[in-house]
Amino acid sequence: MVHILLIDDDADLGTMLTDVFKREGIKLSHEEDGKAGLKTATSESFDLILLDIMLPEIDGLQVLKQLRAAEIETPVLMLTARGDDVDRVVGLELGADDYLPKPFYPRELVARVRALLRRAKGKSGLAIVEHLRHAGFELDITNAEARCDGQALTLTPTEFEVLRQLVMHHGQLVTKESLSNHVLGRQLGPFDRSLDVHISNIRKKLPSKPERIQTVRGRGYRITEPELQEV
Repeated sequence: MVHILLIDDDADLGTMLTDVFKREGIKLSHEEDGKAGLKTATSESFDLILLDIMLPEIDGLQVLKQLRAAEIETPVLMLTARGDDVDRVVGLELGADDYLPKPFYPRELVARVRALLRRAKGKSGLAIVEHLRHAGFELDITNAEARCDGQALTLTPTEFEVLRQLVMHHGQLVTKESLSNHVLGRQLGPFDRSLDVHISNIRKKLPSKPERIQTVRGRGYRITEPELQEV
């Protein structure tokens, strides 16, 4: 059974979501403060973590930072107050996979959770390819492992899927709209910077030549061979 962890100080929300996910065949555990949530997240294994930003003891951003510092790559879906764009960007930069503004419809949350779980398991609905190689990247799709110039990359499930889409369409422009639909499972909003942050995170993790992932302003991204890049 899929097991997810909710870290949120809203007890009523925890009770409601426990029932919602139970009907979906998903077990939900609930911690109501950041300190307890961090302890549980680092001592037990979960398929996904739902993480509120505003928490007692330790805020959600600090919880996320410590999780990623401990190399716990469990997918994290942030629950943020509507309009808190700065917190969303910071959370994505720290390694969150996606966010959902409060208040939200339970069905939307379930859909986001299922999309993240599919992403983490490499089930994208595309033709199955076990390995991808291009521009110094080597992707083992079966085991969700990535290397660049022979060096292992530590990527979140979302970062891996973004990179997979780019490598799979190497040399071609991959639009932001296409990436958002295939990777995030939703349409891209006019002020949504999620993909930009994920791309930036991937570039920072490359051992060299981050410019091999090119941004086509206002349109999307593409991967090119380092030696073939324009100057």
